[in-house]
Amino acid sequence: MSEAVIAQKAKIADAVSKQFTDAASVIVVNSRGLTVAQDTDLRKQLRDAGVELHVIKNTILRRAADKAGFKELNDTFVGPTAVAFSNEDVVAPARIIAKFAETADQLVIKGGLIEGKIVSLDEIHDLSKLPDRDGMLSMLLSVLQAPVRNVAYAVKAVADAKPDEAEEA
Repeated sequence: MSEAVIAQKAKIADAVSKQFTDAASVIVVNSRGLTVAQDTDLRKQLRDAGVELHVIKNTILRRAADKAGFKELNDTFVGPTAVAFSNEDVVAPARIIAKFAETADQLVIKGGLIEGKIVSLDEIHDLSKLPDRDGMLSMLLSVLQAPVRNVAYAVKAVADAKPDEAEEA
């Protein structure tokens, strides 16, 4: 190999290493066997959620993982490998890929990182069951509104009870 090719591969490994360290979550998958339509649909769903999916050579992934301090991920870089990187939503890649894998048996989750920590397949599947960001915000808003709603009901009950007491007197 020429020095230019080696330098180019090193540059790519550095960029991928930075993606590993910057990402909120990284999911490593084997997508061999997906049809073009399935692959296109998966990529669109991920892109709409702000997730990047890249097919990267395993040797470059190993170098990048080593450099980023995630050498334990090297076991997942065997065979056809695609990597989903999310810089904002921790849940999105796991949720989208796990849901997609329910209908596409060829898509297999191999491993991943969540907020800089290597996680098991069980943890990825548990994470995939969480609602999306909007769903979580909706649940939080509901929890925050509950005390206000209860106070409003109590005030209304007191207000409704006062006229009845006035009529009896």
